[in-house]
Amino acid sequence: MTTPDETAILKAVDAVFDREIKFLAELTSHPSTRGNEQSAQDFMAGELAARGYEVDRWTIDVADIARLPGFSPVIGNYEDAVNVVGTHRTKGGNGKSLILNGHIDVVPEGPLDMWDTPPYEPRIEDGWMYGRGAGDMKAGLASNLFALDALRHMGFAPAGDVFIQSVVEEECTGNGALACLQRGYKADAALIPEPFEEKLVTAQLGVLWFQVHLKGIPVHVAYAGSGSNAIEAAIPLIAALHEMEHRWNEPERRHGAYAGHNHALNLNIGKIKGGDWTSSVPAWCVFDVRMGLFPGQNLDEAKREIEAVLAEAAKSHPFLSKNAPEIVYHGFHAEGYALSEDSSADAVQAISALEHAHHTVTGASLDKIAITATTDARFFGLYADTPALVYGPRAESIHGFNERVELESVRRVTQATALFIANWCGLEKL
Repeated sequence: MTTPDETAILKAVDAVFDREIKFLAELTSHPSTRGNEQSAQDFMAGELAARGYEVDRWTIDVADIARLPGFSPVIGNYEDAVNVVGTHRTKGGNGKSLILNGHIDVVPEGPLDMWDTPPYEPRIEDGWMYGRGAGDMKAGLASNLFALDALRHMGFAPAGDVFIQSVVEEECTGNGALACLQRGYKADAALIPEPFEEKLVTAQLGVLWFQVHLKGIPVHVAYAGSGSNAIEAAIPLIAALHEMEHRWNEPERRHGAYAGHNHALNLNIGKIKGGDWTSSVPAWCVFDVRMGLFPGQNLDEAKREIEAVLAEAAKSHPFLSKNAPEIVYHGFHAEGYALSEDSSADAVQAISALEHAHHTVTGASLDKIAITATTDARFFGLYADTPALVYGPRAESIHGFNERVELESVRRVTQATALFIANWCGLEKL
């Protein structure tokens, strides 16, 4: 691609950028927490259809994906889990195909009085857009779509098939992306603009979610010594899990991409509930755990170690020693993934194309990072032999109060994405 061509693409992104910001604000206004994504997906489907893409909107059926590699167990059904994919078909070009993936689901907003302004009333201040999901990752969905719009603005389309995916479940299982694979959406590469500050993610962790269910003996608090407090019984079990977390982070157990990271694997007690009455010794307690894993760490072996740790800790408790904790796995059952370990020709070429695009936009080399979270990249990289590049804008306070995304960073990512598409897929006249 010649310099004038690249310059024209950058200017085309500028020409459509006001519309992109308006689109992002509208998308962010939809409160698309888990189970409530339908209105946002309706909006996405409408925008894709208006551009002439083939639109596939379907409700995920657990039975279709439950036996596939990468499936994460769920509680309940998926009657409200809707995916949307828009497809661009080349008119006859021979360019490489591409998946542009992003997730529509956002995490709960938390206490509203802790936000400076309502989370689903996006506002712009000092070059940042604020709102739940603005950064994670509706800005990425916008950059995917408007990179294509910029090319269209110039009178071009990709010379390879492109699949624009808006998926659910990324924040809890990843089963939305898995359902896209099951439905037959495959390509030569995937690009996922998660908000990691315009850096290429070369490794990501796996994640396990599980619940620990504890029983106790309820008695009137006046006779507390004759009962067994299920909530207090959780405390030594949580401590034992944190000791395990420390062992898993020891240098000899680290993946090479995390050799210099002293604490890449984080255990989080995300929820706890129990008991029925303030003056009764609680007869039950449930706490929810998130635990990270290194790429290559076997999920079944990790689960066996978790179960052994909890069983050993329960032995010292007078009631739990005879009433073992019950462990229920639901949600993330995710393996780690390292793009850096993919030496295929497609991976080398895709990374090179993104490096060139990033340098053209920013004038700087593309930084590479190993992140301590997971993304949907694992499905493409591990189960579809598809190099998955995670590269998105700068955002702050994702999953927190006053989440925000830097709009100039969104512009740069959109420009880099448009250049990447032109390089990877090639271009053809509309």
